Amino acid sequence: MKTLTPSQSDITHAWYVVDATGLPLGRLSSEIASILRGKNKPYYATNIDTGDFVIVINAEKVRVTGLKAMQKVYKRYSGYPGGLKEIPYAKMLEEHPERIIEHAVRGMMPKNKLGRAMMKKLKVYAGSEHPHGAQQPAELSL
Repeated sequence: MKTLTPSQSDITHAWYVVDATGLPLGRLSSEIASILRGKNKPYYATNIDTGDFVIVINAEKVRVTGLKAMQKVYKRYSGYPGGLKEIPYAKMLEEHPERIIEHAVRGMMPKNKLGRAMMKKLKVYAGSEHPHGAQQPAELSL
């Protein structure tokens, strides 16, 4: 028996649309990360980008459980003294709701060039409209 290693010519990238309305952030993000990596396919390989494209709509309607809506804080550090920026979840949801899902999915992806390439296949939109109709994405219910 030989192990099948897929080549780039064998791989087809499908498009999926996910409606985030009322879905918990963590469960949604883990499913999206799995699809982006290609773990739902029989020919998954860790060193090749076998994943599909994912379009997330209604990112502003994603749900968090417990006290996360009041306590969750997004931090970034510039590298300079006093350069720590903290943004509460409520403000991030109000100003940039798509970044909430992108941040959660990015944390579940590999931290290398391949992970960054896979993240480019994620398209997140705050509203219910997206400009990827020509790709004929399939509805994905999570």
